[in-house]
Amino acid sequence: MNYKIQEVLKELGIEEVNKGCCTGTVWSETKGDVLTSYSPADGKPIAGIKQAMLEDYNHVIETAKGAFKVWRKTPAPLRGEIVRQIGLELRKYKEPLGKLVSYEMGKIYQEGMGEVQEMIDICDFAVGQSRQLYGFTMHSERPDHRMYDQYHPLGIVGVVSAFNFPVAVWAWNAMLAMICGDVVVWKPSSKVFLCAVAVHKIVQNVLKRNDIPEGVLNLVAAGSKYLGDDLFSDKNIPLVSFTGSTKIGKKVGRLVGERLGRSILELGGNNAIIVTQNANLELALMAVIFGAVGTCGQRCTSTRRIILHESIYEVFKEKLVAAYKSVPIGNPLDEKTLVGPLIDSWARETYLQAVEKVKAEGGTIVYGGLALDGLGYESGCYVVPCIAEVENHYQIVQEETFAPLLYLIKYNDLDEAIEIHNNVPQGLSSAMFTTNMLESERFLSQEGSDCGIANINIGTSGAEIGGAFGGEKETGGGRESGSDAWKAYMRRQTNTINYGTKLPLAQGIKFDI
Repeated sequence: MNYKIQEVLKELGIEEVNKGCCTGTVWSETKGDVLTSYSPADGKPIAGIKQAMLEDYNHVIETAKGAFKVWRKTPAPLRGEIVRQIGLELRKYKEPLGKLVSYEMGKIYQEGMGEVQEMIDICDFAVGQSRQLYGFTMHSERPDHRMYDQYHPLGIVGVVSAFNFPVAVWAWNAMLAMICGDVVVWKPSSKVFLCAVAVHKIVQNVLKRNDIPEGVLNLVAAGSKYLGDDLFSDKNIPLVSFTGSTKIGKKVGRLVGERLGRSILELGGNNAIIVTQNANLELALMAVIFGAVGTCGQRCTSTRRIILHESIYEVFKEKLVAAYKSVPIGNPLDEKTLVGPLIDSWARETYLQAVEKVKAEGGTIVYGGLALDGLGYESGCYVVPCIAEVENHYQIVQEETFAPLLYLIKYNDLDEAIEIHNNVPQGLSSAMFTTNMLESERFLSQEGSDCGIANINIGTSGAEIGGAFGGEKETGGGRESGSDAWKAYMRRQTNTINYGTKLPLAQGIKFDI
């Protein structure tokens, strides 16, 4: 089948070999090795990128520092206007960019389009937020004094994104950072460099039309060979937003923390859905399937564990297996496909090893857990999603396997269900399916879910941009996107003004000379 990939690449300005460094409007002649991107959909090469080197990164940082001095003085609503135009430009390129996301990363066509829509949505959100960077006023205990607090731009925001959301995570951070008056340096995953190049080629149209200073939005596409921990250790970057594994996130937190910088850490999830005896099972079933096999289990919010009441356990398991057998697996650009490939052959091997660990610890494979090869699966990245019966304490269950591996766990009463739910190191997303108000309120209370996201009668994945996104425990504690997440991109300042002729001290202290 012809998916017109060459037409997509041409429309997005992707060349056979692309430059790996951009300061918003100017592309640098990078000199690093050429890294070729291969599609997990069919194993074919897409295009190459000449990677940025440390000297390119240093140039970007200096350019960004200069741009910040100008950009921070631009009124916030005018910064929002640029973001509004970026949203409009993304709308023009939604189809080709969504297709590239699908082809380079492997998520199905609908999810690729949905990811670009997330970018558009956060632009719309940020435009409104640009007129709502509110502080507060406080009453002073001293006569003829006024107190208030306000928020100022931080400076350079470093964004390090993961392969599973090759464009949306950047937008979550960059659009908010822009309206806050910050400038951005983006280091994307080396597995999806082309998506990042395409985004910057789209965005540069807006920046050029508006004469935005070079260095407001920057791209450094470099593997660890050329740019290792330099960004995390760089004192020029007051805030680093990192999305990735808990293991690497701990290192990032340490390196940024050692220089007393700030970090937004979006790390692993081990997300569970509690399905009670009072649940709408058909509703729960659909949520579980999308949460577990969507993006081939490669979302940080993917559903990993289903905690089922013993009275419905066998019925739900039977329905789940039947549904898994009907899920189409194949090329992600085929609109009939619901499960595409894993990102690469290494991810597939990791998945198969996890299945073996489940068996070794005493778990039972109910369905799937196999590799798919042969006609239509030549890339070596396809698997059959797995359902396994386990106990929550298994070591493999306590870990996040970034693949479509779903665990079934039985419970007797709600106390036990919540204990099982919370008894993992991660704390990102969670859900409960029930029509009983007492159960749902308990799950959302202080003694319920310990996750940053807790839902009732919807699944663990597919968060809207209007709410703050992030989790607790080994998920890192970061928050991005909606609500008041914008405050993380600014520095807070308390101001006191004396409009009188005397100088009274706080707390009634007397200091007379």
